[in-house]
Amino acid sequence: MAVSIILPAHNEAPSLGPLLRSIRDVLADAEIIVVNDGSDDETADVAEAAGARVINHPYGLGNGAAIKAGARVAAGDVLVFLDADGQHDPTDIPRLLALLEDGYDMVVGARGVCSQASRPRLMANALYNWFASLITGHRIADLTSGLRAVHAERFRRFLYLLPNGFSYPATITMAFFRSGYPVAYVPIKAGSRSGRSHIRPLTDGIRFLLILFKIATLYSPLKIFFPVSAGFFFLGWGYYLYTYLSFGRLSNMTAMLLSASVLVFMMGLVSEQITALYYRDSDG
Repeated sequence: MAVSIILPAHNEAPSLGPLLRSIRDVLADAEIIVVNDGSDDETADVAEAAGARVINHPYGLGNGAAIKAGARVAAGDVLVFLDADGQHDPTDIPRLLALLEDGYDMVVGARGVCSQASRPRLMANALYNWFASLITGHRIADLTSGLRAVHAERFRRFLYLLPNGFSYPATITMAFFRSGYPVAYVPIKAGSRSGRSHIRPLTDGIRFLLILFKIATLYSPLKIFFPVSAGFFFLGWGYYLYTYLSFGRLSNMTAMLLSASVLVFMMGLVSEQITALYYRDSDG
């Protein structure tokens, strides 16, 4: 398999040189693409000096936008994505590629507890993994890992779905599960990043949760709409029993809650049918 390695980079000059040399030592024949996402340091010069193909964005478009730019021009049958900040060990890449040859369409490097940058980050990732596993019905060991290998043809089918920000890993993971493409996880140990993180925990965390709910409704809407509908239903009947036993009447609030239950359920049912039609072409 011809392999293309794609690194989105924004002001990663200090770590990029040693990382690219390490990649060459592991995969000498691989195509290496560095997407310089509006850096104002020597990121592009360092990448070119190391022999990488460089794509320059005039300003920062986002991590997901850099991933999409690299995927569009890559020549390899297999795409490998990793961060340019030195967190990922290139020696883990052959382990991911081996599982692709065993029949998986995407293999993700799953970080352990010791690889998390902080306790809040650990708790947030655990929440994301649990929620995504609940939605997909599959165990997702690391939803947000930036180290992954994937068949290029499969990945490009979902480029239009990927956001421009940091949540592209969640989107592509859930899209693969929805389309029935097998995904595997390989335990890895991520090191400390070089330089300052570009992630803003509060702002990006809230944005990521919103995108996660959006993708959840795209993946399986009834798994979101049905619990909400059931909540309105039981609230409505509970309030009816309270008002009937206390005042001997049916209240307007009961009627509103039961009506909301029916409306939410019907919305979920219609959304489920639209989702099935939406993925029909991708599944073929």
